[in-house]
Amino acid sequence: MEAQRTEPIAVVSMACHLPGGIGTPEAFWDLLSRGGDAVGGLPRRWEGLDLYDPDPEAAGKSYAREGGFLEDIEGFDAEFFGITPREAQAMDPQQRIVLETVWEALERAGIRPDTLSESRTGVYLGTMGSDYDALTHYDLDALDGYVSSGNASSVLSGRVSYALGLQGPAVTVDTACSSSLVALHLAVSALRTRECGLALAGGVTVMSTPATFVEFSRLKGLSADGRCKSFSADADGVGWAEGAGMLVLKRLSDAQRDGDRVLAVIRGSAVNQDGRSQGLTAPNGPSQQRVVQDALAAARLSPDDIDAIEAHGTGTSLGDPIEAGALAEVFGPMRTADRPLLLGSSKSNIGHAQAAAGAIGVIKTVLALQHETLPKTLHADRPSPHIEWEGSGLELLREARPWERGERPRRAGISSFGLSGTNAHLILEEAPAVEAPEAAETTEGKSTDTPHLPVPLLLSGRTEAALREQAGRWADWLENHEQVPLPDVAVTAALHRTHFDTRAA
Repeated sequence: MEAQRTEPIAVVSMACHLPGGIGTPEAFWDLLSRGGDAVGGLPRRWEGLDLYDPDPEAAGKSYAREGGFLEDIEGFDAEFFGITPREAQAMDPQQRIVLETVWEALERAGIRPDTLSESRTGVYLGTMGSDYDALTHYDLDALDGYVSSGNASSVLSGRVSYALGLQGPAVTVDTACSSSLVALHLAVSALRTRECGLALAGGVTVMSTPATFVEFSRLKGLSADGRCKSFSADADGVGWAEGAGMLVLKRLSDAQRDGDRVLAVIRGSAVNQDGRSQGLTAPNGPSQQRVVQDALAAARLSPDDIDAIEAHGTGTSLGDPIEAGALAEVFGPMRTADRPLLLGSSKSNIGHAQAAAGAIGVIKTVLALQHETLPKTLHADRPSPHIEWEGSGLELLREARPWERGERPRRAGISSFGLSGTNAHLILEEAPAVEAPEAAETTEGKSTDTPHLPVPLLLSGRTEAALREQAGRWADWLENHEQVPLPDVAVTAALHRTHFDTRAA
C-alpha cells in the first residue's frame, strides 16, 4: 500500500487550446521561448456590446478591454463526435473544446480513441461553471431538452466518457482557479489506487459573456491593460484569459511496459483549504505554505530537491507577495545564493485561464523540461517592492535560464490557488533517461537502416472536406519536422490514428 501511495505517474501526452491561436504544445513553446504575449482585444462574439469604460465605478462596464481569448470557438465539428447540429448549438463551447482537446491528446499519445471503449479510463476535468446559458436570458421558451445537459458542469466530464465509451470515473471539479490542478491530483490518486488504468485530466474555461470582466471591474481587481504582471512592481490586477489543457496519465511502470514516450513524471501532489482567513476570497499564506510542504512530503522530497516553481502568480498586489512569502518560508532556509529557487508564471504570456490555469502550468513545465530552458516571465523588469527578495531564496525569471539535465533529476513545483480557498500544488520531475537503440549492423559493419524509399502516409476523415483538411495539417507538420524519419511517421498514421470511411494515401 505504501508503494501505491508514492507510485510515480507518467505524463504520456498533452494537448492545449490557448489564446493567440495556439493549438498545440509546440506552438505554446514557441510563444514561451520567444517571450511572446498572446493577450489581445476583446473577442468578436462580444461585438456590439457597449462594454468599455475607463471609470472603475461605471456600472455594467469593464475598465479593461484586452484579455487572452480563444479563436473560432464556434468551429466545432459536431458530426465528427456524432452530435446533431441542434444539440451542438445548445452545448457550452467548453464541452465542445474539451472533446476536441481530449481527442488530440489521445492521438498524440499514439492511442486510438476507439480502442478505449469499455475501458476503465478516468476523466477528471476542472471548470468554473458555465455562463453560456445566460445568452438565452433564461428564456423558458428556449429550453429544448438539450440546454440543461449542454450546460451542466457534471456533463463536461460525462460527455467525454459517453463519446468514447469510457467506464472509469468521470469527475468534474470546480474549486475556481485551482480546478484543473485539483483534477490532476484526483487523477493521480485514482491511478495509484487502481480505480483506473489510464486517466485524462485537465480543465477548460471559455467566457461566453463578459460577466467576469464586469464583476472584477467592480472589485477593482482587474489589470487595466488585461495582462498578468506576475511578481512585478507594475502588478495591478488579474488579466483574464480562456483556454484548455489536457494531459494523458498512466502509472510509470505501465507506461514503460507499454513503450510509451514519457514526457515527465508526477512525483507528488497535495490539496488543502484556506479555511477562515482575512476574507472569503483572500489568499492565506500559511495554507499555501502547508500545501507545498504536503506535496513535497507526498513526493518524499525536500525543498532542496526543487529547482523552480511555476507559480499561481496572478499579478495582484495582494496575492503575489503572499505567495512569494509562503514559498520563501518553505524554500528559503535551504537555498544558497548560487542556487535560488527560480520563480515564473505563464500567466504573464497568456493571461489567467482560470479553471484551465493549473493544467496549462503543468504543460509549460513539461515543455521547459523537454527544451532544457526555463522561459522568462513577462512584464517583470522591476520585481515587486512588496516582496522581500533579499534572503528569500527566490529569484524571479526575468530572463530565460538554461535548465539542463545533470547528475540529479530536475524538478519543479506547480501552484494553483482557487478563489474558493482551495489550494493545490504538484511536483513534476524529468522523465527517466531512455537509452537510444543502437543501429543494426550488417556483417560488413554497415548499417542496415531502411534506405530512403517512398512510404505511404495513410489519411482518413469522416468526410472528403475533413480528409482534405487533415492532409493540409499533415503537410504543415511534415514541413516543420523534416528531421523525423518518414517510416516512423507512416507507422504512426497507419497504426495510431483512427481510420474513418473517407481515406487516401
